[in-house]
Amino acid sequence: MRSLSIFGATGSIGESTFDLVMRQGGPDAFRTVALTGARNVTRLAEMARALKAELAVTAHEDCLPALREALAGTWTEVAAGPQAIAEAADRPADWTMSAIVGAAGLVPGMRALKHGRTLALANKESLVTAGPLLMATAAAHGATILPVDSEHSAVFQALAGEDASAVERVIITASGGPFRDWTLEQIRDCTVAQAMAHPNWSMGQRISIDSASMFNKALELIETREFFGFAPEMIEAVVHPQSIVHALVGFCDGGVMAHLGPADMRHAIGFALNWPGRGDVPVARIDLAQIASLTFQKPDEERFPALRLAREVMAARGLSGAAFNAAKEIALDHFIAGNIGFLDMAAVVEDALASVSGCETFGKLPRTLEDVLSMDHLARKAADTAAGLRQQKR
Repeated sequence: MRSLSIFGATGSIGESTFDLVMRQGGPDAFRTVALTGARNVTRLAEMARALKAELAVTAHEDCLPALREALAGTWTEVAAGPQAIAEAADRPADWTMSAIVGAAGLVPGMRALKHGRTLALANKESLVTAGPLLMATAAAHGATILPVDSEHSAVFQALAGEDASAVERVIITASGGPFRDWTLEQIRDCTVAQAMAHPNWSMGQRISIDSASMFNKALELIETREFFGFAPEMIEAVVHPQSIVHALVGFCDGGVMAHLGPADMRHAIGFALNWPGRGDVPVARIDLAQIASLTFQKPDEERFPALRLAREVMAARGLSGAAFNAAKEIALDHFIAGNIGFLDMAAVVEDALASVSGCETFGKLPRTLEDVLSMDHLARKAADTAAGLRQQKR
């Protein structure tokens, strides 16, 4: 019986993972080592009961009494706090889903890799902030990382059986989000609710807004560089409103392999769960005649400057990814709180990057997790200051 853990079980990726695990036999097919979540302890407890989890952890210590009560009478252990989540990752599992949103997912993902098993990586921030360190850790311990972002899963599948040295280009697609047809003036005055209204994907608040600003795509460009090792100039993004083609890989003979699939994260999750084989995944089958047409367009970097910033980060490399992600998270916090406007987020990130770029370690590859966390801390402070200045000018 395979063992598994799901970090970020109550988020959208975690819910989809839970759905697939239950469809494939639940506790009769899998031994669930650990489940972690945030404040939705009722749902976390429901999942733990359904999967007969050995451990359930909430990230918030004040939620521990409620989680303990919800799991009273079961064999499931309960714990709370970031340290408890990190320790949960020390419990070996054959397959671990890393779906905690943000930089908080880095530590448990790194610790899970040290057990030499399979890490299904939905936490793109891990590769953005500490890509070289993450990949080196996996190699040192004989662990396998499988990408769960739909775009990177698509690239991974398109490369199956191919010689990576024959690759000329990698194209990841972006839906364009809710603002793909909005003018710059319209975007400037948008609300949080409007930014959350993604036309194709059902996602959480933060990732939906990241998609609207294309910061999510910016992170994915950097993630492509770190996971697959392709040079920055080989990686590009294109707007594809239908969200049917998730990525394309171009080869030296002029051929291009495209991966098509429904706008349903269960496809990429199911691929990772069943790898190296394929399993029956309950997603809609594509009807090309019904779709009728697939369109593509170049992204407008004046309206979506996050893509330009991503290219600058890929060129700088070192710890610039850690700074970029940290600043992005702080800028997003300020937008959600109503302190800054939508377009201010990119300006805050750019200001923060300029502020920390003079640090001695900025352009150096991370050697330890402490290097990453130190840059993360500096960039958050710089972004907070930049956001405060922007707020004063509003």
